[in-house]
Amino acid sequence: MDEPYLKSGFFSWNELMTTDVEAAKAFYTGLLGWTAEDKPMPEMGMTYTLLKVGDTPVGGMMAMPPETGPMPPVWGSYVNVDDVDAAAKKAVALGGSVYKEPTDIPGVGRFCVVGDPQGAFLALIKFKMEG
Repeated sequence: MDEPYLKSGFFSWNELMTTDVEAAKAFYTGLLGWTAEDKPMPEMGMTYTLLKVGDTPVGGMMAMPPETGPMPPVWGSYVNVDDVDAAAKKAVALGGSVYKEPTDIPGVGRFCVVGDPQGAFLALIKFKMEG
């Protein structure tokens, strides 16, 4: 991922949670010319699919986790923050909600999902830098 997209406040990742990963892969690869690369994540009990333009990952998709309940498939956006835990607390202080508590993604970083006072949601992330 390029340096500017790692700065706090930048949108950095897009992700589809869907009820049918194979159908979504066929649709988006056919529609947009993306390639799809499955990445098993046994530590999370799932397979994550990277979506790429050429060799560059531009997003991902995954099966809807059970905790999402009966919501329809949805694209979500991630915005970088310096401190996921502090941002989650600040969202609540500003009248929002935390839909997914701060959680580590092994080898990726830490994220949470917050909602604004009107209910729109957004994922916040701090990528783990290699090295």
